[in-house]
Amino acid sequence: MKFDIVGKRYWWFLLSTLVLIPGIISIFVQGFNLGIDFTGGTLLDLKFARPVTVAEIREAMKEHNLENSTIQLAATGQTEASPNVFVRTKVLSEEERKDVLKSLETKLGAFEILRVEKVGAVIGSELTTQALLALLASWVLIIIYITYRFEFKFAVSGILALIHDVLVVLGIFSLLQIEIDASFVAAVLTIVGYSINDTIVIFDRIRENLKTYRKGEGFQELVNRSIWQTMTRSIYTALTVLFATASLYFFGGESTKNFSLALLIGVTSGAYSSIFNASPIWVTWKEYDEKKRIEMKTKGVK
Repeated sequence: MKFDIVGKRYWWFLLSTLVLIPGIISIFVQGFNLGIDFTGGTLLDLKFARPVTVAEIREAMKEHNLENSTIQLAATGQTEASPNVFVRTKVLSEEERKDVLKSLETKLGAFEILRVEKVGAVIGSELTTQALLALLASWVLIIIYITYRFEFKFAVSGILALIHDVLVVLGIFSLLQIEIDASFVAAVLTIVGYSINDTIVIFDRIRENLKTYRKGEGFQELVNRSIWQTMTRSIYTALTVLFATASLYFFGGESTKNFSLALLIGVTSGAYSSIFNASPIWVTWKEYDEKKRIEMKTKGVK
C-alpha cells in the first residue's frame, strides 16, 4: 500500500510552518545582507604591468573579506587573463582602499590606477520595485491561467506553494546573512518557474483522474493516487536539477555560489511543496466545501 501523503497533510503543513517562522522573524528583525548591486560601492579601474586572472585578484581580495567583489577583465582579446581589471566592491574608506591596493601590489605586482570612484547601486530601488511587480504580475497571470485550465482552487493552492518556496529561500538567506546580489533575483524567478511547473503536472493528473472518478473514492484517495502516479517524474526532475545546481555550487566560481545556493534551496523546497503542500491544500479546501454543501443540504431538508 502506498504511503498516505494527503492523510498526513497537517504534519506537512506544520513542518512548513516550523521552517518558515524563523526565517520570517529574521526578515523582520535583521533583514537581508544586501550586496553591492543593491547598496552601491567602490569602483577600482586598474592596469597591471602583467596579465592577471580573476582568480588571482579574488585571492588577493580574500585577505580583506572582499572575495565576493565583482571582478571583470577588460576586453583585450584574451579570455583568461588581462592587465586591465575592473573591481567593484563595497564602499571602502580611504584607509581600507589603500590597504586593498597595497595587497594587490604585493601579491600581483605593480599597476597603474586609472580610476577610483564611488558608484551607485546597479539595481537600485526602482529596479527592485520593478522586479517585485514582475513577480506579482506573474502570480496573477498564473492564477488566471490555472483557473482557466483547471479551477480557481487549484490556482490559489499553487500560488500558496510558490509563496512558501520564495519565503523559504528569503528566510534562509536572512537567517544566515548570506549576501544577496543581482543573481539572487534571477534565482528566485527561476525557482518560481520550476515550482509551478512541477505543481501543474500533479494538478493535471488530478484533473485526468477526476474524469474517471472511482465510486466511493474521496478526494483524499484520488489525490494520493495522482501524486503517486507522478512521483517518479517528480523525483527524476528534482534530482536532475539538483545535480546540475550542486555541481555549479561546488565546482563553479565564487561569483555563482550565491545564485546556485538559492537554486539548491528553492528547487528542494519546490519539489517538497508541489507534493506535500499544493495538492493537500486543494483537498482540504474541497473537503471543507463538500462538508458545507452537505450541511446546507441537510438544513434544507429539515
